Amino acid sequence: MANTNIRRVRTTDLELVDKLVAIQRVTKVTKGGRHFSFAAIVVVGNANGIVGYGLGKAGEVTDAIGKGIEDAKKNLVKVPVFRGTIPHEQESKFGGARVFIKPAAPGTGVKAGGAMRAVLESAGIHDVLAKSKGSSNPHNLVKATVAALLELRDAYTVAQLRGLPMKRVFNG
Repeated sequence: MANTNIRRVRTTDLELVDKLVAIQRVTKVTKGGRHFSFAAIVVVGNANGIVGYGLGKAGEVTDAIGKGIEDAKKNLVKVPVFRGTIPHEQESKFGGARVFIKPAAPGTGVKAGGAMRAVLESAGIHDVLAKSKGSSNPHNLVKATVAALLELRDAYTVAQLRGLPMKRVFNG
C-alpha cells in the first residue's frame, strides 16, 4: 500500500540532533585476509515533529556515522505531534519487524525499546507507549517506526480531507 501523505522537509534552517541507533562491523574474507568495514544507522530530528533516518557505510566508524547523518538529512519527514504525544494508535510493519505505538498521558515518558526510542525522541514525542513484535533488527525497526509515524493523521488533516468543520469531526 503506497503512502500518499508523506510530508518531505528541507534541511535549511533546522537545528537537527543526531542519534546513533546501531553500528555493525562487517567482515569480508579474501585471499589476503579479513577486511573490516562498518555500517551505521542514524536517526536525526529537531524534536518538533521532523525526523529522518539514514544508513552510512565506510571503512572507519566515524566516517560511517558521518555518511549516515548526511543520508538521514536527505530523508526528513514531518510527523504530527499533538501535546507531546501522537494523535492516535498506529500499527505498522517493515520486513519482519512489527511496531505498535499508542498515545500516552502527559508524564508517562517514552516507553519504547532501543531503535524505536531513538526515532520517537528525535521526532519530539515525549509521552508514548510502544511495542515491537517480530524481528528486532534495528534497520527494520527504524523503518517500521517511521512508517507508523507517517500513517498518523491529526484532526485538522481529517477535517480537511472530509470537508468538515473541526467540531463535526469529533461530534460526528
